[in-house]
Amino acid sequence: MTTNESNDRVWLVTGCSSGLGRALADEALRRGDRVVVTARRSETVGDLAAAHPGRALPLALDVTDDASVRDAVAAAEAHFGRIDVVVNNAGYGYLAAVEEGEDEPVATLFDTNVHGVVRVLKAVLPGMRRRRSGRVVNVSSFGGLAAFAATGYYHATKFALEGLSESLAAELAPLGIAVTIVEPGGMRTDWAGASMQQSPVRIADYDETAGARRTSTLAVSGRQPGDPRRAAAAIVAAVERDEPPLRLLLGSDALAGATARWERLRREADADAPLTRSADLAAS
Repeated sequence: MTTNESNDRVWLVTGCSSGLGRALADEALRRGDRVVVTARRSETVGDLAAAHPGRALPLALDVTDDASVRDAVAAAEAHFGRIDVVVNNAGYGYLAAVEEGEDEPVATLFDTNVHGVVRVLKAVLPGMRRRRSGRVVNVSSFGGLAAFAATGYYHATKFALEGLSESLAAELAPLGIAVTIVEPGGMRTDWAGASMQQSPVRIADYDETAGARRTSTLAVSGRQPGDPRRAAAAIVAAVERDEPPLRLLLGSDALAGATARWERLRREADADAPLTRSADLAAS
Protein backbone atom coordinates (compact mmCIF):
# COMPACT_ATOMS: atom_id res chain seq x y z
CA MET A 1 0.00 0.00 0.00
CA THR A 2 1.08 3.60 -0.54
CA THR A 3 1.78 5.79 2.45
CA ASN A 4 -1.45 7.72 1.90
CA GLU A 5 -3.53 4.55 1.83
CA SER A 6 -1.80 3.19 4.92
CA ASN A 7 -2.73 6.31 6.91
CA ASP A 8 -6.33 6.49 5.73
CA ARG A 9 -7.54 3.12 4.52
CA VAL A 10 -10.94 2.47 3.06
CA TRP A 11 -12.36 -0.87 4.15
CA LEU A 12 -15.31 -2.82 2.80
CA VAL A 13 -16.48 -5.46 5.26
CA THR A 14 -19.29 -7.93 4.56
CA GLY A 15 -21.54 -9.34 7.27
CA CYS A 16 -21.33 -6.44 9.75
CA SER A 17 -24.67 -6.90 11.47
CA SER A 18 -23.07 -8.87 14.32
CA GLY A 19 -20.04 -10.84 15.46
CA LEU A 20 -16.59 -10.53 13.98
CA GLY A 21 -17.70 -8.36 11.06
CA ARG A 22 -19.23 -5.75 13.35
CA ALA A 23 -16.22 -5.84 15.67
CA LEU A 24 -13.84 -5.41 12.75
CA ALA A 25 -15.75 -2.49 11.26
CA ASP A 26 -15.85 -0.81 14.66
CA GLU A 27 -12.12 -1.41 15.23
CA ALA A 28 -11.13 0.09 11.88
CA LEU A 29 -13.38 3.10 12.47
CA ARG A 30 -12.01 3.56 15.98
CA ARG A 31 -8.49 3.70 14.51
CA GLY A 32 -9.49 6.48 12.15
CA ASP A 33 -10.02 4.56 8.91
CA ARG A 34 -13.09 4.79 6.69
CA VAL A 35 -15.34 1.75 6.43
CA VAL A 36 -18.07 0.61 4.08
CA VAL A 37 -20.23 -1.20 6.63
CA THR A 38 -22.44 -3.75 4.91
CA ALA A 39 -25.18 -6.18 5.83
CA ARG A 40 -28.15 -7.66 4.05
CA ARG A 41 -30.26 -4.96 5.70
CA SER A 42 -28.41 -1.65 6.02
CA GLU A 43 -30.53 -0.54 8.99
CA THR A 44 -28.80 -3.18 11.14
CA VAL A 45 -25.53 -1.23 10.85
CA GLY A 46 -27.01 2.26 11.03
CA ASP A 47 -25.72 2.74 14.56
CA LEU A 48 -22.12 2.30 13.42
CA ALA A 49 -22.60 4.95 10.77
CA ALA A 50 -24.24 7.31 13.25
CA ALA A 51 -21.34 6.90 15.67
CA HIS A 52 -18.77 7.73 12.98
CA PRO A 53 -20.28 10.38 10.71
CA GLY A 54 -18.39 10.90 7.47
CA ARG A 55 -16.22 7.83 7.94
CA ALA A 56 -18.78 5.01 7.90
CA LEU A 57 -20.97 4.26 4.91
CA PRO A 58 -23.80 1.81 5.65
CA LEU A 59 -24.87 -0.20 2.61
CA ALA A 60 -27.13 -3.15 1.92
CA LEU A 61 -25.10 -6.00 0.45
CA ASP A 62 -26.36 -9.55 -0.06
CA VAL A 63 -23.42 -11.69 -1.17
CA THR A 64 -25.80 -14.16 -2.86
CA ASP A 65 -27.13 -11.46 -5.22
CA ASP A 66 -24.96 -10.33 -8.15
CA ALA A 67 -26.67 -6.96 -8.55
CA SER A 68 -26.53 -6.24 -4.81
CA VAL A 69 -22.78 -6.85 -4.76
CA ARG A 70 -22.10 -4.77 -7.89
CA ASP A 71 -24.27 -1.89 -6.66
CA ALA A 72 -22.68 -1.82 -3.21
CA VAL A 73 -19.12 -1.84 -4.54
CA ALA A 74 -19.95 0.86 -7.09
CA ALA A 75 -21.55 3.00 -4.37
CA ALA A 76 -18.54 2.49 -2.09
CA GLU A 77 -16.06 3.51 -4.79
CA ALA A 78 -18.16 6.50 -5.78
CA HIS A 79 -18.40 7.67 -2.17
CA PHE A 80 -14.84 7.08 -0.93
CA GLY A 81 -12.96 6.90 -4.25
CA ARG A 82 -11.46 3.46 -3.71
CA ILE A 83 -11.46 0.30 -1.61
CA ASP A 84 -8.11 -0.54 0.00
CA VAL A 85 -9.13 -3.52 2.13
CA VAL A 86 -11.94 -5.96 1.40
CA VAL A 87 -12.97 -8.36 4.15
CA ASN A 88 -15.09 -11.31 3.09
CA ASN A 89 -16.66 -12.13 6.43
CA ALA A 90 -20.29 -12.96 5.62
CA GLY A 91 -21.07 -16.62 6.22
CA TYR A 92 -22.71 -19.08 8.58
CA GLY A 93 -22.69 -22.69 9.76
CA TYR A 94 -24.89 -25.69 9.07
CA LEU A 95 -25.30 -28.80 11.22
CA ALA A 96 -26.03 -32.19 9.68
CA ALA A 97 -24.40 -35.53 9.08
CA VAL A 98 -23.41 -35.66 5.43
CA GLU A 99 -26.27 -38.08 4.69
CA GLU A 100 -28.69 -35.79 6.53
CA GLY A 101 -27.89 -32.69 4.49
CA GLU A 102 -30.70 -31.26 2.36
CA ASP A 103 -29.90 -30.17 -1.19
CA GLU A 104 -31.35 -26.64 -1.20
CA PRO A 105 -29.95 -25.48 2.17
CA VAL A 106 -26.56 -26.94 1.30
CA ALA A 107 -26.56 -25.17 -2.08
CA THR A 108 -27.45 -21.90 -0.31
CA LEU A 109 -24.64 -22.46 2.19
CA PHE A 110 -22.11 -22.80 -0.64
CA ASP A 111 -23.62 -19.81 -2.44
CA THR A 112 -23.02 -17.66 0.63
CA ASN A 113 -19.74 -19.02 2.01
CA VAL A 114 -17.92 -19.63 -1.29
CA HIS A 115 -19.66 -18.10 -4.32
CA GLY A 116 -20.48 -14.97 -2.32
CA VAL A 117 -16.78 -14.40 -1.72
CA VAL A 118 -16.10 -14.76 -5.44
CA ARG A 119 -18.83 -12.23 -6.29
CA VAL A 120 -17.31 -9.65 -3.96
CA LEU A 121 -13.78 -10.31 -5.19
CA LYS A 122 -14.75 -9.92 -8.84
CA ALA A 123 -16.38 -6.57 -8.04
CA VAL A 124 -13.53 -5.19 -5.90
CA LEU A 125 -10.38 -6.52 -7.59
CA PRO A 126 -10.51 -4.42 -10.79
CA GLY A 127 -10.00 -1.25 -8.74
CA MET A 128 -7.20 -2.80 -6.71
CA ARG A 129 -5.47 -4.01 -9.87
CA ARG A 130 -5.63 -0.52 -11.42
CA ARG A 131 -3.94 0.93 -8.35
CA ARG A 132 -1.55 -2.03 -7.93
CA SER A 133 -2.40 -1.94 -4.24
CA GLY A 134 -4.78 -3.59 -1.81
CA ARG A 135 -5.48 -6.13 0.87
CA VAL A 136 -7.89 -9.07 0.66
CA VAL A 137 -8.97 -10.71 3.91
CA ASN A 138 -10.99 -13.91 3.53
CA VAL A 139 -12.49 -15.15 6.78
CA SER A 140 -12.21 -18.92 6.87
CA SER A 141 -12.10 -20.88 10.13
CA PHE A 142 -10.04 -23.42 12.01
CA GLY A 143 -12.72 -25.54 10.36
CA GLY A 144 -10.97 -24.80 7.08
CA LEU A 145 -8.01 -26.84 8.32
CA ALA A 146 -9.66 -29.72 10.16
CA ALA A 147 -13.09 -31.36 9.98
CA PHE A 148 -15.43 -32.97 12.49
CA ALA A 149 -18.76 -34.78 12.53
CA ALA A 150 -21.95 -32.76 11.93
CA THR A 151 -20.25 -29.81 10.21
CA GLY A 152 -19.06 -31.52 7.05
CA TYR A 153 -20.82 -29.14 4.67
CA TYR A 154 -19.54 -26.08 6.54
CA HIS A 155 -16.01 -27.52 6.46
CA ALA A 156 -16.39 -28.16 2.75
CA THR A 157 -17.12 -24.45 2.17
CA LYS A 158 -14.14 -23.37 4.24
CA PHE A 159 -11.76 -25.92 2.70
CA ALA A 160 -12.86 -24.53 -0.68
CA LEU A 161 -12.19 -20.98 0.50
CA GLU A 162 -8.71 -21.96 1.69
CA GLY A 163 -7.73 -23.36 -1.73
CA LEU A 164 -9.30 -20.46 -3.58
CA SER A 165 -7.45 -17.99 -1.38
CA GLU A 166 -4.06 -19.66 -1.83
CA SER A 167 -4.43 -19.52 -5.61
CA LEU A 168 -5.64 -15.94 -5.38
CA ALA A 169 -2.61 -14.97 -3.31
CA ALA A 170 -0.25 -16.34 -5.95
CA GLU A 171 -2.10 -14.47 -8.69
CA LEU A 172 -2.29 -11.12 -6.90
CA ALA A 173 1.14 -10.91 -5.26
CA PRO A 174 2.89 -9.60 -8.42
CA LEU A 175 0.21 -6.89 -8.63
CA GLY A 176 0.90 -5.50 -5.15
CA ILE A 177 -2.19 -7.03 -3.57
CA ALA A 178 -1.84 -9.26 -0.49
CA VAL A 179 -4.25 -11.99 0.60
CA THR A 180 -4.75 -13.13 4.19
CA ILE A 181 -6.83 -16.14 5.22
CA VAL A 182 -8.21 -15.62 8.72
CA GLU A 183 -8.83 -18.84 10.67
CA PRO A 184 -10.68 -18.17 13.93
CA GLY A 185 -11.29 -20.75 16.58
CA GLY A 186 -14.36 -20.54 18.80
CA MET A 187 -15.50 -16.91 19.09
CA ARG A 188 -18.29 -15.46 21.21
CA THR A 189 -20.43 -14.61 18.22
CA ASP A 190 -23.79 -15.86 16.99
CA TRP A 191 -22.12 -18.56 14.83
CA ALA A 192 -23.16 -21.40 17.16
CA GLY A 193 -26.31 -19.60 18.25
CA ALA A 194 -28.80 -17.49 16.32
CA SER A 195 -26.88 -17.75 13.02
CA MET A 196 -26.54 -21.53 13.04
CA GLN A 197 -28.74 -23.56 10.73
CA GLN A 198 -29.29 -27.30 10.82
CA SER A 199 -31.03 -30.03 8.93
CA PRO A 200 -34.35 -31.26 10.33
CA VAL A 201 -33.38 -34.74 9.14
CA ARG A 202 -32.07 -36.93 11.97
CA ILE A 203 -30.84 -40.47 11.29
CA ALA A 204 -30.52 -42.60 14.42
CA ASP A 205 -27.34 -44.31 13.24
CA TYR A 206 -25.54 -40.96 13.56
CA ASP A 207 -26.79 -40.14 17.06
CA GLU A 208 -23.43 -40.88 18.68
CA THR A 209 -21.37 -38.96 16.12
CA ALA A 210 -23.06 -36.13 14.21
CA GLY A 211 -26.01 -36.08 16.60
CA ALA A 212 -23.81 -35.72 19.67
CA ARG A 213 -21.77 -33.00 18.05
CA ARG A 214 -24.87 -31.07 17.02
CA THR A 215 -25.75 -30.90 20.70
CA SER A 216 -22.25 -29.97 21.87
CA THR A 217 -21.83 -27.30 19.18
CA LEU A 218 -25.06 -25.53 20.12
CA ALA A 219 -24.31 -25.88 23.83
CA VAL A 220 -21.01 -23.98 23.54
CA SER A 221 -22.69 -20.80 22.25
CA GLY A 222 -21.78 -17.91 24.54
CA ARG A 223 -18.98 -19.88 26.21
CA GLN A 224 -16.35 -19.84 23.45
CA PRO A 225 -12.87 -18.62 24.44
CA GLY A 226 -12.40 -16.17 21.58
CA ASP A 227 -13.09 -12.43 21.89
CA PRO A 228 -14.33 -10.87 18.61
CA ARG A 229 -12.96 -7.45 19.55
CA ARG A 230 -9.48 -8.78 20.18
CA ALA A 231 -9.71 -10.85 17.02
CA ALA A 232 -10.62 -7.71 15.10
CA ALA A 233 -7.58 -5.89 16.51
CA ALA A 234 -5.37 -8.81 15.43
CA ILE A 235 -6.76 -8.66 11.88
CA VAL A 236 -6.12 -4.93 11.65
CA ALA A 237 -2.56 -5.46 12.92
CA ALA A 238 -1.98 -8.09 10.24
CA VAL A 239 -3.37 -5.83 7.50
CA GLU A 240 -1.04 -3.03 8.62
CA ARG A 241 2.09 -5.12 8.02
CA ASP A 242 4.18 -4.43 4.94
CA GLU A 243 3.89 -8.15 4.20
CA PRO A 244 0.67 -9.53 5.72
CA PRO A 245 0.60 -13.26 6.55
CA LEU A 246 -1.08 -15.67 4.17
CA ARG A 247 -2.74 -17.35 7.16
CA LEU A 248 -3.71 -15.90 10.50
CA LEU A 249 -4.98 -18.28 13.17
CA LEU A 250 -7.06 -16.54 15.83
CA GLY A 251 -7.38 -17.91 19.34
CA SER A 252 -5.42 -20.38 21.44
CA ASP A 253 -7.86 -23.17 20.57
CA ALA A 254 -7.25 -22.60 16.85
CA LEU A 255 -3.49 -22.68 17.37
CA ALA A 256 -3.63 -25.89 19.44
CA GLY A 257 -6.02 -27.56 17.02
CA ALA A 258 -4.01 -26.60 13.95
CA THR A 259 -0.77 -27.78 15.53
CA ALA A 260 -2.34 -31.15 16.40
CA ARG A 261 -3.70 -31.44 12.86
CA TRP A 262 -0.31 -30.75 11.25
CA GLU A 263 1.44 -33.21 13.58
CA ARG A 264 -1.10 -35.93 12.76
CA LEU A 265 -0.68 -35.35 9.02
CA ARG A 266 3.09 -35.61 9.36
CA ARG A 267 2.82 -38.87 11.34
CA GLU A 268 0.46 -40.35 8.76
CA ALA A 269 2.66 -39.25 5.86
CA ASP A 270 5.80 -40.68 7.49
CA ALA A 271 4.08 -43.97 8.36
CA ASP A 272 2.99 -44.54 4.77
CA ALA A 273 6.02 -43.06 3.02
CA PRO A 274 7.11 -46.38 1.40
CA LEU A 275 3.57 -47.02 0.13
CA THR A 276 3.33 -43.45 -1.12
CA ARG A 277 6.59 -43.70 -3.06
CA SER A 278 5.54 -47.03 -4.56
CA ALA A 279 3.14 -45.14 -6.83
CA ASP A 280 6.03 -43.62 -8.82
CA LEU A 281 7.07 -45.08 -12.15
CA ALA A 282 9.55 -47.90 -11.68
CA ALA A 283 13.17 -46.90 -12.19
CA SER A 284 14.48 -48.00 -15.57
